[in-house]
Amino acid sequence: MDGAMYREILANNLLPSVRALKMGRGWVFQHDNDTKHTARATKEWLRKKHLKVLEWPSQSPDLNPIENLWRELKVRIAQRQPRNLKDLEKKSSKSNFHMKKMKRRIRRSEQENSIDCCALCKLNENCPDKYGEKITLKSHELTVHYFCLLMSSGVYQRGEENEGIYGFLVDDIKQEVSRSHRLKCAVCKKNGASVGCYVKSCRKMVHFPCGKQHQFIFQFTDPFPSYCKDHSPTQSVPVSSCVSEPLTCSVCLDVVEPVLSYSVLKCPACHGSWFHRDCVQNQAHSAGMFFFRCTLCNNKDMFQQEMLRMGIHIPERDAAWELEENAYEELLQVYQHCDANKCLSHSGRTCSSRTGWFQILRCMLCGSRGTHRKCASLNAFETDWACEDCAAVVDGTASLPRHTDSPQPPGQRRSMSSKRSLILTPCQSPIVCKRPLLSGGSAKEILQELASQISQHHPPMPVVVSGNMVLEAAMELVKRSDFKPSHALAVRFTSSKHIPSLGTCPGNTRRFLSLLVQQLQNTIFEGPDGAKNLTLDAQALREDVYFDVGCLLSLSLIHGGPPLGFFSRALYMRLFNFPWDTPLTVEDMGNTGFTDKVKKIQESKSLEELRVSMQSASEYLEVAGCMRPVDSLSEKDTLVEDIVSFHLITRMQLPFQRFREGLKTLGVFDQVQMFPGAFVGLFCSSPDKLTAETMAALFTVKFSEQEETTGKESAVLTFWRHYLVECEVGRCATSLEDVLIYATSADVVPAVGFSPNPTLSFLNPLDPAGAFPKSQPSSNHLLLPVVPSYQVFKKNMEYAVCQLTVMQAI
Repeated sequence: MDGAMYREILANNLLPSVRALKMGRGWVFQHDNDTKHTARATKEWLRKKHLKVLEWPSQSPDLNPIENLWRELKVRIAQRQPRNLKDLEKKSSKSNFHMKKMKRRIRRSEQENSIDCCALCKLNENCPDKYGEKITLKSHELTVHYFCLLMSSGVYQRGEENEGIYGFLVDDIKQEVSRSHRLKCAVCKKNGASVGCYVKSCRKMVHFPCGKQHQFIFQFTDPFPSYCKDHSPTQSVPVSSCVSEPLTCSVCLDVVEPVLSYSVLKCPACHGSWFHRDCVQNQAHSAGMFFFRCTLCNNKDMFQQEMLRMGIHIPERDAAWELEENAYEELLQVYQHCDANKCLSHSGRTCSSRTGWFQILRCMLCGSRGTHRKCASLNAFETDWACEDCAAVVDGTASLPRHTDSPQPPGQRRSMSSKRSLILTPCQSPIVCKRPLLSGGSAKEILQELASQISQHHPPMPVVVSGNMVLEAAMELVKRSDFKPSHALAVRFTSSKHIPSLGTCPGNTRRFLSLLVQQLQNTIFEGPDGAKNLTLDAQALREDVYFDVGCLLSLSLIHGGPPLGFFSRALYMRLFNFPWDTPLTVEDMGNTGFTDKVKKIQESKSLEELRVSMQSASEYLEVAGCMRPVDSLSEKDTLVEDIVSFHLITRMQLPFQRFREGLKTLGVFDQVQMFPGAFVGLFCSSPDKLTAETMAALFTVKFSEQEETTGKESAVLTFWRHYLVECEVGRCATSLEDVLIYATSADVVPAVGFSPNPTLSFLNPLDPAGAFPKSQPSSNHLLLPVVPSYQVFKKNMEYAVCQLTVMQAI
């Protein structure tokens, strides 16, 4: 055994005993006089471990190590024993002196520690985020944490702000310390508990730090109540609010379990943002009262009130980044670097002269690229220069990443480039607009808030529809370089099959959007009416039709188009992940030949039948990566799940990506993803059938101011309601949809609602017998003639409505 092995044995056997006994550094170690034991490396190792080695007595080579150690012990004990009375007195006085000195040192240390410790919680920690400011009054030898003082049940601010500790008088604080000294903490079982549950029937008392550990909620609003775990306020998720997976904390972005608890909170405004308690508390300390708001919906008032209710402390100060001195100093530094492929300056890329060929010019658009005049082949006095990236965006020569190698006509390449430039600059792009600050509600209310983006101060976007080519006109519109979805539409039909006016009006826009939604269902969608799915089309991918269709659907919803109602539930779930717990099935694949083959696999009753069914679909299964050997019938369900997942999700990733990008126009996709439960009916269910009651409720009745005509107008209003009932049950030549078209040019209520709201007033003709109703679709206004009988009213209404219907069909 060498010296290294000996030291290893000591480390494994001796040191654990030393640590277990906790005897400090007064150890004496004895081994024999062997060379490996007395080696210099061994002595150095023992010295570092604070083990004193008792030297081997040279005069006793045959002495046992234990005997030598015992002899050393006897010598040390004899040295400490007094030899006579005088020696005893001397040693006693010396021990007394050391004892008094030690007592004074302990008393001084305790006194210092008591001043540094909080008088209420007895902790010495100085953590303003957790316990508030630690305040010491040296003249009164008193230290408290501000939060401990604020939440104490028996002390109140009876002084001015500059008296005591922020209005808490010193005598009151000392009385509270004395009171709490008799109360035992329910958590640590020690005295000094000053914080009690605000519920009178509850007798739980805690120290403030113990309460935080035991899920007490402290509300930092007057009267600063505290609630124990059993009586603390809680949050709830409204029935109408649906959670879409996956969920992450809106502050730290880690996954959060969507179950409300002490440690998990949610925003009361959008119900879409969830937080860890510690994360939102850190955000509050950083942002302060003036900048603390929901990170998702940006709501401030409701969010702060709810967080205060749930025990989050919000400092009444500016944000931390505003208080830091020279926090934005880096923004004052300009870009000073030549980014040319080949720099011609002998002094290097960072060298810039004041004038001339080697002065660095920054990009006039982004400011984050630079070049010397000489390196960019500019004139000596030229000052305007744009980098390649910005120039490509402005000129429309930037292109989308190509996902296929198929050739593309130059015209199509140009249109896709324009869209790409808009996506790259969302702050300037009309395609991807900044999401407004919405607070939830119904789908109609959310769309109305989004519709506020439509500008009334800019000229509308002209749309010319030739014949029935509505879809072609819409595609041409979104491919235009000057397309701005936030501008109103001015639609003009040039065919006699539509409204015979060559001018533009809101009625034309509604009819255009209604026809557009009908025709869009046959572009990149497949399946039965009312349950359409996206189809995979290579040409549509090449021409970026998925983006265009998503953009047009968003445009229709915001500009007054009808509810969509043709999405399948499976398509809605894949787009917006709602409902998140609904699995995809074979039925969601639609009615295709391949679906029948998958159903045969699913309905197989034996292993042999399963293998035969797989063989019939072998080509597709190989492409999907699902062609594998099966050894039991139980593998059938897993196989079908893999096939469905590939068919509906994996192979559709790129179409879904582009379709979602298009739906982001005017912020539609963001809002639907935030409130998927509110929008599911708008996308997946047919519009509610018009009834006489809902039709009558659409119109706001405006009576004339003349009292003598009010009675007659009330009678006509009764005729109107009776007429709507007969239209509903089929006793009239017109339907409720025909009447709505006559009044507003829309056959259904738009998804965003009517703007302005439909109104109904009365027309007092000179000849009641020849009086017909009049409509003003541009303002959604209907004028009813005041006639003496219902028969005349019905006859004239039918004539006017049917005449418009016949003209549209010509």
